[in-house]
Amino acid sequence: MMIDRLGGINPLNTLQSSQRTTAKSSVSLGSDTISVSKEAQEMAEAYYLSEVAAETPDVRTDLVEQIKLKIQDPAYLNDSVFESVADGIMGTFFGK
Repeated sequence: MMIDRLGGINPLNTLQSSQRTTAKSSVSLGSDTISVSKEAQEMAEAYYLSEVAAETPDVRTDLVEQIKLKIQDPAYLNDSVFESVADGIMGTFFGK
């Protein structure tokens, strides 16, 4: 039985590859500069903001808990609170 190598190993190729890598890493960059366009900066900021929005929960549980505690207090629910809530709701519908 004969076993043939698949993609045989050539020591010369391995040596050449390591020399090329070494040569590339020793290249000096000099005084190259990079400038980013205003459009690219705006796109990067929009991407960042969309990522933050995706990671932010829709419900702020800390505020929900505070409101639950306030509602349980009978002294909290009075006419001024009801009027304030009603004004807020009407303002959302009619843009006030």
